[in-house]
Amino acid sequence: MKLQLSRTDLGDLNLFRRVAEAGGFRRAAANLDLSPSALSHAMRGLEARQGVRLFNRTNRSVTLTPAGRDLLQSIQAGFAAIEGGLEALNLYRDRPAGQLRLNVPSDAARLLLAPIMADYIACYPEVRLEVVTQDTVVDIVREGFDAGIRYGGRVPVDMIALPLGPDLRWIMVASPEYLAEAPTLSRPDDLKHHKCIGIRMGTGRIFHWELGNAENEIIVTSDWAVISNETVMSIELAENGAGIAYCLEGRVKQQLASGSLIEVLPKWSSMGPGFHLYYPSRRQLPEALRALVRLIQRGPQ
Repeated sequence: MKLQLSRTDLGDLNLFRRVAEAGGFRRAAANLDLSPSALSHAMRGLEARQGVRLFNRTNRSVTLTPAGRDLLQSIQAGFAAIEGGLEALNLYRDRPAGQLRLNVPSDAARLLLAPIMADYIACYPEVRLEVVTQDTVVDIVREGFDAGIRYGGRVPVDMIALPLGPDLRWIMVASPEYLAEAPTLSRPDDLKHHKCIGIRMGTGRIFHWELGNAENEIIVTSDWAVISNETVMSIELAENGAGIAYCLEGRVKQQLASGSLIEVLPKWSSMGPGFHLYYPSRRQLPEALRALVRLIQRGPQ
């Protein structure tokens, strides 16, 4: 006898897929704006109707049973086709619609997105845009994001990457008050006598400052005076005289103009890869995301 697929079954199968791909109820619930208990209840209902256990549940983890793994493999292509079909409808609309979730580092959020977001919202009111600013590196597929932004050269190899702008200039800055009391600073070797503010990257590794370019490149490792994993805090520490910060020139444009920060060793600034948007290679680029890329590449008007 052929089983009849109800509307409830179809919706719950999609929820099952999202739980399986996210690796747990809590992460999937956060991605779906549902409570974990509601999601768990829906899955128990699906299991009861089908008469098959799909998840192994313990206090610490949720894993798929063999039946659950087979089901996931069977339905993923179908739901991908449905999502692709719905996305294709945007070609027939005057403006794209739907939900768009992005994961971006704080530098990209401030330098790329903040200047153009008002224009995007005004031009595409039918798009529900969610931007999660997070310097920690995450698996955007598992976390339910449509796309992410990273510096060029740090995009996962299984992703499609689109450049969003030119290379970026990295500089060192300090407050006038700090420099007035600090030792002489005329060459990179002098940094060992200064208070340097370290950066812990999204991968968890402490970043070593890259000064100069090509044959003149110098890598600076220091007995850091303080380490921060947030650009804003590093800049504020430098403004308050805590030491020398290393950051993107664009992040301190206003401070440099006002004089609250001064660039040090400007001849030893360095150029690094620009920001890239990336998304899974098995998905097409959503129209809402394509529109956002166009605005970013055009820049604020």
